[in-house]
Parts: sequence; structure tokens; C-alpha cells
Amino acid sequence: MKAKKVILILLVGFLLYWMFSDPAGLADSGESLFSNLWELLIQLFEALLDFFSALG
Repeated sequence: MKAKKVILILLVGFLLYWMFSDPAGLADSGESLFSNLWELLIQLFEALLDFFSALG
């Protein structure tokens, strides 16, 4: 349990440091991350639709 807290504190500390040192870089990385996740979700649902349509 302590290891999870330490990792969480380090992660939050890193994100805060990044936010204050390079806010534009953090925003660009966040936008890119969510854009890529959205594309992966679209691909997943398209694959599921293809799979279930092939079954029927």
C-alpha cells in the first residue's frame, strides 16, 4: 500500500513540475494522448462491430 502512495505522489509531483516548467508541452502531450486514445477506441468498436456482424 505504501508503494502505491509513493508512486502516486511521485507522479503528481512530476506532473506539477511539468505544468510549471513547460505548460504548453504538457497541454500538447495531453491533447495527443487523448486523441490517440479516442482513435484506439474507434478502432476497437469497429473491430467489435465487424466481429459480431461476421457471426450473424
